[in-house]
Amino acid sequence: MNYQETKYGFEYGAAKIERKCSDDQKGWVCLGIETPKSILSVHVTKTGKVRIHDQITGREFLPSSTI
Repeated sequence: MNYQETKYGFEYGAAKIERKCSDDQKGWVCLGIETPKSILSVHVTKTGKVRIHDQITGREFLPSSTI
């Protein structure tokens, strides 16, 4: 299986994970997860709230605790 570190993340098998943007003062980070079949955007806030967006379909995945 392929493993390679990149400037802002890593590639492992068919997945490419990287930090897209962040704000040190406000404490949030946005990560990207790309595979041949999906492109996801993962936003994590300072308090730990997570929001996941599918960039292809525009759909948002909500944690089960908020449903």
